[in-house]
Amino acid sequence: MTGRRGRGRDGEQDGGFALLIVLWTLVLLSFLVSVVVTSVDRQLRTVYAMRRAAQMRAAADGEIWVGIFHALDRSPGHWNADGREHVRTAGGLTSRIRLASEAGLVNPNIASRALLAALLQVCGAQKKQADDIAANMVQWRSTAGQGNAARTKALYLAAGRPYTPPGDIFRSMDEIGLVLGMTPGLLRAVRPYLSVTQQNDPDLAVADPAVRRALDMAGAPHVRPSPEGGKPVTLLVTVAMDDGQGGHASRRATVLVSPGARAGQDLAGRVHIVALGS
Repeated sequence: MTGRRGRGRDGEQDGGFALLIVLWTLVLLSFLVSVVVTSVDRQLRTVYAMRRAAQMRAAADGEIWVGIFHALDRSPGHWNADGREHVRTAGGLTSRIRLASEAGLVNPNIASRALLAALLQVCGAQKKQADDIAANMVQWRSTAGQGNAARTKALYLAAGRPYTPPGDIFRSMDEIGLVLGMTPGLLRAVRPYLSVTQQNDPDLAVADPAVRRALDMAGAPHVRPSPEGGKPVTLLVTVAMDDGQGGHASRRATVLVSPGARAGQDLAGRVHIVALGS
C-alpha cells in the first residue's frame, strides 16, 4: 500500500512538471508570435510611409510643371507671379503652389558695390560694416580682385576662414554667407532681396520697398528692364495627402522663360530651370 501511494505521488509530480513545461512552451510561443507580428507590422508601416512619401514627392515634381504651364499660359487661366497661393485637389492629394517673381531682386553677381552696401545698410548693417562687406562681395566674384591674393588669404585665415575668394560668381545664397564680414543674422535679413538667377537690374514694378530704398541710397538709375529679357520666377510647391496622417513634400524651383520663346513652342523648350530643390 505504501509503495502504491509513493508511485501515485511520483506520477502526480511528473504530470505537474509536464504541465508546467507545456505552459512555459505556450508562453514562449505566444511571445515569439507577438514579436513576429510586431516586426511585420513595423515593416508594413515603414513601407507604407515610404510609399506615401514617394507619392507626395512625385506629385510635387509634377506640380512644378503645372505652375510653369500656368505661368506661360496666355488664356484667362494664367497665373501671375504675385505670391498668391493656388490650391489644387486631385487623387487624394492637395497641392499648394505659389509663384513669385524675382525680377525685383538684386543679383549680387552684377550689382554695383554701392548698391550692395546700400542694401546691407537697409537690412541693418552699419555704414562701415556694409561698405566692407560689399567690397568683399565684389572681390569674391571678381578675378580682378585676386591681385593681392596673399593679403586676402591672410585676412581670411585671421578670421578663421580656411578659404579665399574664388574670383567667381555666387552660385547660391549660402555662398554669400562665406564672405568675410557677413554674419548669419545679416544674411537672413538681406537674403529675401537677393537672387543669383535674376538677370537684369531690379524691376521697380515688382521691387520691394527695401530694394527701392537701396537704389535711391546708391544713386542707381531707376530702370525698367525690357520685357523681352528673361525674368526668373520662383515656384514654391507643397503637396500633402488628404488622409489626415500628416506629412508633406515640398519643392522649390526657379525658372527662366527663354527671351525668344514662341507661342507654339514646346513647353520644355520655352523654360530653363536654373534651380531646383526641396
